[in-house]
Amino acid sequence: MSTQLAEQPWIVSIMLVALGVAAISAWLQTGKKPLAVIGGLCFLLIPGAFALASSWVTDREAVEAVIYEAAAAVEANDHQAAVAFIGDEKSKQMALAELPRFKFSMARVNRLDSIIVRDEGLPKTADVDMSVKVDVSGSRGGLQNVRVLRRLQLEFEKRGDEWVIINYRHLPVIGGPDQYTTSTR
Repeated sequence: MSTQLAEQPWIVSIMLVALGVAAISAWLQTGKKPLAVIGGLCFLLIPGAFALASSWVTDREAVEAVIYEAAAAVEANDHQAAVAFIGDEKSKQMALAELPRFKFSMARVNRLDSIIVRDEGLPKTADVDMSVKVDVSGSRGGLQNVRVLRRLQLEFEKRGDEWVIINYRHLPVIGGPDQYTTSTR
């Protein structure tokens, strides 16, 4: 329910409107003032639902923010900033070996297919499945501004208040692994 409050203010608002209309209708039929007060309070709580949603950052939203910050660092060819989001040493070394081979002129999240946050264990983890789009050139020549679409699977872990990537894998958008597929596990 807390995720609904934080991520779905329209649904909460629709429920408040329905409850408010029902309370006002009941007041008009019965004349009982408490029903009018309840109806009025429901309508007054609607802006509060949006204020709460804008100020409350859920784990899912925090993971999504890390994804977009990492994409911006990759696009800026700031390899150190890009790997700063990686919390696993093996994954970090693999990314540091892989990123300098390329020069990115664009790196975008094409589509976030799923972000699944697992609250049941400690530490919390999240699995992300998404597709990315990059315009890339080889740092030593070879390819020049080639548009590449890849499927990216990330595994996150919550450490303190921050989410870090502990595993990543990129694959073709369609089909199984190819010669460019990498995985840290």
